[in-house]
Amino acid sequence: MQQKSKLFLQALKYSIPRLGKCMQKQHLNHYNFADHYYNRIKLKKCHLTKCLQDKPTISELARNILSRSFSCKDFLPIQQENKDSLSENMDAFEKVRTKLETQPQEEYEIINAEVKHGGFVYYQEGCCLVRSKDEEADNDNYEVLFNLEELKLDQPFIDCIRVAPDEKYVAAKIRTEDSEASTCIVVKLSDQPVMEASFPNVSSFEWVKDEEEEDVLFYTFQRNLRCHDVYRATFGDNKRNERFYTEKDPSYFVFLYLTKDSRFLTINIMNKTTSEVWLIDGLSPWDPPVLIQKRIHGVLYYVEHRDDELYILTNVGEPTEFKLPPWACGFIMDTNSDPKNCPFQLCSPIRPPKYYTYKFAEGKLFEETGHEDPITKTSRVLRLEAKSKDGKSVPMTIFHKTDSEDLQKKPLLVHVYGAYGMDLKMNFRPERRVLVDDGWILAYCHVRGGGELGLQWHADGRLTKKLNGLADLEACIKTLHGQGFSQPSLTALTAFSAGGVLVGALCNSNPELLRAVTLEAPFLDVLNTMMDTTLPLTLEELEEWGNPSSDEKHKNYIKRYCPYQNIKPQHYPSIHITAYENDERVPLKGIVSYTDKLKEAIMEHAKDTGEGYQAPNVVLDIQPGGNHVIEDSHKKITAQIKFLYEELGLDSTSVFENLKKYLKF
Repeated sequence: MQQKSKLFLQALKYSIPRLGKCMQKQHLNHYNFADHYYNRIKLKKCHLTKCLQDKPTISELARNILSRSFSCKDFLPIQQENKDSLSENMDAFEKVRTKLETQPQEEYEIINAEVKHGGFVYYQEGCCLVRSKDEEADNDNYEVLFNLEELKLDQPFIDCIRVAPDEKYVAAKIRTEDSEASTCIVVKLSDQPVMEASFPNVSSFEWVKDEEEEDVLFYTFQRNLRCHDVYRATFGDNKRNERFYTEKDPSYFVFLYLTKDSRFLTINIMNKTTSEVWLIDGLSPWDPPVLIQKRIHGVLYYVEHRDDELYILTNVGEPTEFKLPPWACGFIMDTNSDPKNCPFQLCSPIRPPKYYTYKFAEGKLFEETGHEDPITKTSRVLRLEAKSKDGKSVPMTIFHKTDSEDLQKKPLLVHVYGAYGMDLKMNFRPERRVLVDDGWILAYCHVRGGGELGLQWHADGRLTKKLNGLADLEACIKTLHGQGFSQPSLTALTAFSAGGVLVGALCNSNPELLRAVTLEAPFLDVLNTMMDTTLPLTLEELEEWGNPSSDEKHKNYIKRYCPYQNIKPQHYPSIHITAYENDERVPLKGIVSYTDKLKEAIMEHAKDTGEGYQAPNVVLDIQPGGNHVIEDSHKKITAQIKFLYEELGLDSTSVFENLKKYLKF
């Protein structure tokens, strides 16, 4: 007899700063999609519903995942963290900063993946997968497990690492900068480690151990950016590899997630608005998976486990009945209770506008009350709000030097995204630090369509509400200027991927607000892309942009804001676009068409304006390779900064001298 439990919680935005010893590159893909949404959910008080039968013993599997979701190390609020721990992290940062400053020609390097398991740390060192004892991780005393050069790839890096429960095997996903394709290798750990197997086009993967103490690797296979198949494999004497699940609906994708205590493996099937979760018992991985709740349109939910209890995280607005497997227990989530009673670590959402210092440390942006950064003593961050056309308050985060005078004469770089319910990235980037040091103001506009204020914030900026994001962006820039932060002639706007929709739309509707724009792999031809179902992501994107092929309302609405559709003869800001030759997510064809049409409109406007008109520059920089966005491309970074300084008429001597501390030219 299956136990019925009512489970309810309200989705709210929160974030948990992740303390690591090195900056970590984060790629936005299906694999970390779960972590992203866990970031946006705030649990309330939990009331246990006891099972009527014996609970299984939880296997004590040592596992430490680099993740932005729940922390099981301690459950104290962020503000009660041990000051000694913070001091240790700052000491670690000081060592990194000293190394960068004493070796100015050294290439800035971001460690891509690092995992602690048992008494070891597994990570990438040079072109090798290595491990070292935890206490020796900083002493360059490590054991080489695998040389990535054996894969014959161009500049490979490790994107993700997973260690088998008893440390007999380690699996690593390996990619290159110029492609989204990945290879998963499995290395047998012994006195002489050896690669046991490799699997192409792996998206997510996790280890469990069966009843016979055999390690089982579950992984998903990705083809043409679509991830629909789940496999499981064993190694050694009992080697096998089998597919046991295939998702039939092309608008969904599949990813795997191992609960924090390693007790259950979840198969997550979802699109942008709907999800379905199947549970695999970590003690019996060969048993058929158990369905938690069949997919219901508009209902997103995720499953976590702790102390023999399942936690269902969902966006439903009223109690929902879930039929749980007989060995599972559930929670009733009371949204009117004190969040301090939640068993997971919480952090407050967007704080009220005030000054905070910031520290670019450990790959994360840390804040504390005060006016001076204890490291640089030069920078500050300000939270402001803009009022959109409908009166909605839109939060902004602003960085500038503490000693800056007359901010109205300082250059301003505005960042925006506003799609898929994803938070706008404010992670450490060396070029951002250098710009702040050179007097720039950096502003991050958390517009509707993003995820900063929860699921409703996303819903209010998608489908036939996409224009809300445009109105928010316009209000943010006008508010910045009105509050004395720069002026239109010194203002630049930057975005990547789907953020290009709002930027391109603003260039059409209010070009006078900007002097220059930089875009990377921008989505600019929404209408034609969403009408082409042969493209790999069109069906998955219907919940975000709409279906113009079958819905006339969606088609007409997209026409109102689509950057390509609304180009017209007028003055535009100068635009620098970085595109990638074999980008599968944003086809190059659409970007080229946009660029050609924009140049034609500018030429027509120049003819009508007459002599003396200074036409804006439009630069299309096509990079080789099939990746979507390459954050660490030194060539891209220097080209964009050079473009911004030239268009705004600024002296770039000092900024490039400072960049040499981080980037190899």
